[in-house]
Amino acid sequence: MVSAFPLVRTASPLPADQRAAILDAPGFGLHFTDHMAFASWTPEAGWHDRRIQALQPFSLHPSAAVLHYAQEIFEGLKAYRHADGSVWLFRPESNARRFRRSAERMRLPQLPEQDFFASIEALIRADEPWVPAGTGTVSLYLRPFMFAAEAFLGVRPSRRVVYSVIACPAQPYFNPGGVTLWVSTTYTRAAVGGTGAAKCGGNYGASLAAQTEAERHGCDQVLYVDGADEEACIEESGAMNLFFVTTRGELVTPALGTILEGITRDTVLMLASEFGLTPVERAVPLAELRAGLADGTVTEVFAAGTAAVITPVTGIKGDGYAFMIGGGKPGELSLALRERILDIQYGRVADTHGWLRSVV
Repeated sequence: MVSAFPLVRTASPLPADQRAAILDAPGFGLHFTDHMAFASWTPEAGWHDRRIQALQPFSLHPSAAVLHYAQEIFEGLKAYRHADGSVWLFRPESNARRFRRSAERMRLPQLPEQDFFASIEALIRADEPWVPAGTGTVSLYLRPFMFAAEAFLGVRPSRRVVYSVIACPAQPYFNPGGVTLWVSTTYTRAAVGGTGAAKCGGNYGASLAAQTEAERHGCDQVLYVDGADEEACIEESGAMNLFFVTTRGELVTPALGTILEGITRDTVLMLASEFGLTPVERAVPLAELRAGLADGTVTEVFAAGTAAVITPVTGIKGDGYAFMIGGGKPGELSLALRERILDIQYGRVADTHGWLRSVV
């Protein structure tokens, strides 16, 4: 049985002319649609009170568990307007599964996958005029999230949880022309047994110090490694998974375990062979990457994520070293992979993998 998120339409939608002005230059995460999805959970009632309602603030008691113990998770996916006006999601089943895994790690209740799909699709239908048109790279970014809402002070799983979805029109998060990364040996993102594989807010809050460190060194983002010694291995960037193209025709990415299982990461691995690349998932020592950049056996580096799609890496710096990659210009394979993913998402080429899900 498909779950229903009935629509309680807002009495004050943003006027059409103001919405059009936003869609012309939306930025990222700055302007939000008229509605939001909502559901609540308790042990006694399970998931209940499902609805699409007017976008509005939450009312939380100052002792709400999320404010003190960071029991929270989220997801990120996009809705794409095709040339015929239809609206599609890209691999939402993978987001739903990762949302459940994150909930299990953070001891939050499991949201049924049919609720995940129903809430997102109902919100898109309610706010369909907010999905940008055109053949560029703008889309409607969707943020499902869940948090501990019980009013109490004590370290245990919350007995009241809120689930919601909000949406915002969005341009690419990073400059597609390329970013530079700072290798931090001061901060680590995660450890074995930690929350690195979960998409929880605490991971990102803890990354801000490393991001600030990268900016002090003139870089756009941080590149994490798993230690400070010569045996340290690459993990990921501050908000993206990393890939390395080699002269042997390999597309190498750090293995899973302490890093986020990115959906764009998996997409790139599945597309690699179509570009003559052999996908390889393994530990990548920092020393190996530095040697490959120095002798030219690593020819391209790029990062991948939902918000970023594919972002070329044009420089990597660390304490006492700096490498320019590809003469400071995006690599051909990086750009080709990016274009292929966008073409599938926007319906410009056939979806031979069955990744698209129709909404409107």
